[in-house]
Amino acid sequence: MMVHAGVAPVQSGSWPFPLFIKRGNVPWWGLILCVLFFSPGCTTPVHKRTAVSTIVIEPMTGTAETKLAAFRLIGRVSVTGDKDSFSGGVQWHHADAGDEILLLSPLGQAVAQIRRDREGVYLTTSEQETFYALDVETLTERVLGWRLPLMGLQYWVQSVNSPATVAEIDRDIDGTIMAIRQDGWEISYLSRFPMPGIETVQAQGARPRLLMLKRPGLQIKLIIDSWNPGNQ
Repeated sequence: MMVHAGVAPVQSGSWPFPLFIKRGNVPWWGLILCVLFFSPGCTTPVHKRTAVSTIVIEPMTGTAETKLAAFRLIGRVSVTGDKDSFSGGVQWHHADAGDEILLLSPLGQAVAQIRRDREGVYLTTSEQETFYALDVETLTERVLGWRLPLMGLQYWVQSVNSPATVAEIDRDIDGTIMAIRQDGWEISYLSRFPMPGIETVQAQGARPRLLMLKRPGLQIKLIIDSWNPGNQ
């Protein structure tokens, strides 16, 4: 087993996915969604708007105590990088105590589980090998071959910037956030869920549906199919 600097192997146990579906229990509609996501000509509509203002937000003090509301999401992700790539499904549960993320192959098989708590981050592969590191980006880059910016992404999927570091935010004429640049990443919001009673999907406050994350040598496309606030 190869051990990387900053990443330590952990004794393997049973396949630990208590919050998510197990292999073999993937619903048929989940498989169809994965297939559609990677089929030519089947893409999510992109509503192009022009940014009319850019603001710079400085870090907030006391961000160590800043907490987001819990949520669960189900979606699809496509990663294109200089080292490795990935395409498949994603299930993510965020709570005060940490995060659990399950990555699925296009056919619905579990590829990896990422679990973050106060002690650090654990990643379990489909071979039931578990690795540990202090931060998510180091761990995912060493084991998966690409960086997952989890600490920022928990904010970006909710169309807000992380309060921990400086950020640039582009807004359109309606005040809707079109892009965030933070921590070396550029996050573009290409589509949003429609809000009840509001015709335009670009209404201010509408939840993001399609995000594109870019940094030199890496691009992550995330489509959110289902979003549940709280611990539902």
